This record gives sequence, C-alpha cells and structure tokens, in this order.
Amino acid sequence: MFRKIAISAVSALCLFTAAPVAAQEGGQIEDVAFSFEGPFGSYDKQQLQRGLQVYTEVCSACHGLNFVPIRTLSDEGGPQLPEDQVRAYASAFTVTDKDTGEDRPGLPVDMFPANTGVGAPDLSLMAKARAGFHGPYGLGFNQIFKGMGGPEYIAAILSGYTGETKEEAGSTFYENQTFPSGWIRMPPPLADGQVTFADGAPNDVKSMSKDVSAFLMWTAEPKLNARKDTGFKAVLFLIILSSLLYLTNKRLWSGIKGKKLH
Repeated sequence: MFRKIAISAVSALCLFTAAPVAAQEGGQIEDVAFSFEGPFGSYDKQQLQRGLQVYTEVCSACHGLNFVPIRTLSDEGGPQLPEDQVRAYASAFTVTDKDTGEDRPGLPVDMFPANTGVGAPDLSLMAKARAGFHGPYGLGFNQIFKGMGGPEYIAAILSGYTGETKEEAGSTFYENQTFPSGWIRMPPPLADGQVTFADGAPNDVKSMSKDVSAFLMWTAEPKLNARKDTGFKAVLFLIILSSLLYLTNKRLWSGIKGKKLH
C-alpha cells in the first residue's frame, strides 16, 4: 500500500528544534478541528493512514520514529493496517539484528528506524512536545478551549513557507510565517500533489500538513481513544456513586433531620 521513496537528505536545521513557547512569538497558528480533539474525539483511521503515507514518502528521509513499534500500525484506534500490510511495510526497512549484528529485513516487532543523518530530531513524541497556543499574555488560558496545539503548530510550520529565501553565514534560509524568527534552514518539505492518496483525498500542502500532524499526534499518544473511553467510564461511575451516597445519606438521616431537639 505504501511505497518507500529514497530521498536525498538535506543539511537543514529542523523546525521542530524551536522551544514550545516560541510558537506564540511567530505567526498566527490556526485552530484546526482535528477529529481527536474534545472529550469524545477519536482518531480518524483514514487520516492516520494518509499521514503515515506522507511521513513514509517525505518525512522519513530526515526524521525517525524510534519510539514507535511498527506493529502498532495495526492496533485498534490507530491506522489499523491489515497485518499483511504491516509485515510488508516493516520488510521495507533494513534492521541490524542485536544478536547477530547482521542486517536483516525489518519485522513488525521492530521499532521504526532512527534517522539522525542530518541532525534532524526524532518525531515520535513531537506533537506532545510542542505547543501552539499560549495566550493571552502567555498564561495558557487558550489551551483550556483549544488544547496544547502541538499538531496545529506542526501543521502551521509545514504550510507556513512563503517561497522567499536568503543566504546567511553560508547557509540558505527559507521564510516561514509560523517559525519564531521568520526564517528557517529546513527547505519546504511538501509541495502540492507530491503524494497521491488511494482514497482520493486532497493532496495540497495544507491538507497533507494536517494529515501528517494527526499521524504524529497518534505516534505521541497512541492510546488516546482508550484513555478517553476509560476516563468517561470513570466519571460516569463517580456520578452514579455520588448519587447513591447522597440518596443513602438522605434516607439514613431523614428521620432525624428537621426535628427539634429538646
């Protein structure tokens, strides 16, 4: 289903090395209505599959997912790929066996390969390590209503290039409306029509940015759906328990409360 494209690595300082608070100082970050937001939100399987494809064909050239087991691609609440596709996906990677020291095709039990060839950071937890919303005045009140904004920050960076460049200290910098300083050393990784999706979904830069950001949110918190389900059941149980305790208390003291004591 997914094809591995070899892309030459570029020597670039990645956007993700900026401190979380710096997002506030950059351009305006759009609040994206991701399906997993809110107390009852959940991951969109099709969007995660598209995000995986964007990561595989574009982002994996410079970034790894070294904390994500490949087998989780078939888990409930994730991309939910069939097991045969997961095995085929894993076999596209070359892994050095820890016991023999020899190279072998990857297996579903292996982690996604690390990729630090150009100094780019691992993306496994990046969506939880970055924040897009901080205001007003850095107090973080926006996060109550919009969430931390990690996926929004990533999507805004990926779609924030203006096309302008400049040379400085022997390096090429690219103008980015979201990046704090306004200039970034990472070339624009996405272009319209760069990836073709099997489900016919839009493949413009903005749409692909949202898809891969949703996928990176899943890699950072793969048990989000289960956590929300458990939390809802716990709150429901506490409401019922509190109601029973109130009614029990009322019944036990009904014969005493309200009477005058002499």
